[in-house]
Amino acid sequence: MVSPRAAFLPFCAVWLAVFPAQDAGPSRSKRLQVFVLAGQSNMQGHARITTFDGLADDPATAPLLAMLRGPDGKPRVCERVWISDLTHAASGDGSGEGHGKLTAGFGARRDPAQLGEKIGPEFTFGLTLERAAVGPVLLIKTAWGGKSLHTDFRPPSAGPFVFAPAKLEALVRQGEDTAAIQAEKAAATGRYYREMIAHVQRVLADPARVCPAYDPAAGYELAGFVWFQGWNDMVDRDVYPRREQPDGYAAYSELLAKLIRDVRKDLGVPELPFVIGVMGVGGPVAEGDRSRTVHRNFQAAMAAPAELPDFRGNVAAVRTAPFWPADLAAIVAKVEQVKQHERSLRDPKAQAGAPAAPPSETEIRAAVAAFRTKTISPAEEALLARGVSNAEYHYLGCARTLAQIGVAFADAFLQRGARR
Repeated sequence: MVSPRAAFLPFCAVWLAVFPAQDAGPSRSKRLQVFVLAGQSNMQGHARITTFDGLADDPATAPLLAMLRGPDGKPRVCERVWISDLTHAASGDGSGEGHGKLTAGFGARRDPAQLGEKIGPEFTFGLTLERAAVGPVLLIKTAWGGKSLHTDFRPPSAGPFVFAPAKLEALVRQGEDTAAIQAEKAAATGRYYREMIAHVQRVLADPARVCPAYDPAAGYELAGFVWFQGWNDMVDRDVYPRREQPDGYAAYSELLAKLIRDVRKDLGVPELPFVIGVMGVGGPVAEGDRSRTVHRNFQAAMAAPAELPDFRGNVAAVRTAPFWPADLAAIVAKVEQVKQHERSLRDPKAQAGAPAAPPSETEIRAAVAAFRTKTISPAEEALLARGVSNAEYHYLGCARTLAQIGVAFADAFLQRGARR
């Protein structure tokens, strides 16, 4: 197996030119460095700005607060990093763009044209690059929630999506119009791949529209691509019916390899450095943990393309599971216990020796509050409020986690340490 350092050696050659040593003098490059960030909801980002304080709760991430916030305590605004972010349109139909200097708020949001209340990996990714870059940096982000690689981002070289015979047979038994379903699938196939490529090309046709610091004389360099996606594929039993088997997601690995090759071809950069953000929801999978076999198999499938002979040295897999906030997840599990207790109170069938009259709403709320107080300590409630703002599949909407992921993606390019 290739060591992490050896796997990144060609990245070094690229980045010594892009981010030269501090004593390189006036000859240091001023060319605009461009990075594409693509994927689904976790690339969008669902960590609320209100969870920034949670970084102080972990000694490993406390120093990052100074990166995220300026001296005034407000989210930092980059001076040399700009972003164009294409995502769901405010109307829910199609896509919309937001752009400007990189700051907090370019995570998932209702109106793409307006800053929101969330961050994704882009914030610390750009902040990390700004510290090392000599000239301006442009991030082009294209991310939409709930999108698959097998259909929505399906690369052109993969060909049309083909339903498994067993799935078609099931649809026939259910009385479904298989012709209409297949036609709908064909129309959806590759749509977001095409939108991604078209938006990158549109931005690069006029970089100054997004990045006023762009110097046409110096030009730009498409310097890297980050892929962070996976949930919709991991949970799709119809497309991956053998997902409990070690090779159950082999088709995902093949699709991702094709996506890398097609992106490089369509953007005209044959060896474009590529980082795969390996989905790590739930944290590292312990050896022998059969309850999370699917997670283990999928993570292995995501990382696999980095080991292909033609990708070694210019494709890297960055595992995000180490950044999972296990302490917060344990508290969230207690919250689920409280919810389960409330459900049982509202279900007469769950009551042993059901009373003559069901409890009133006031009685239920009082009982739930008492159970929560007993189950979750005040200190845990404070940690929850400071660190969690979304669901498990969105890394709990935890800025501590998303901040570390963004830094890790940037570090993969900058050679400060590849996290695998």
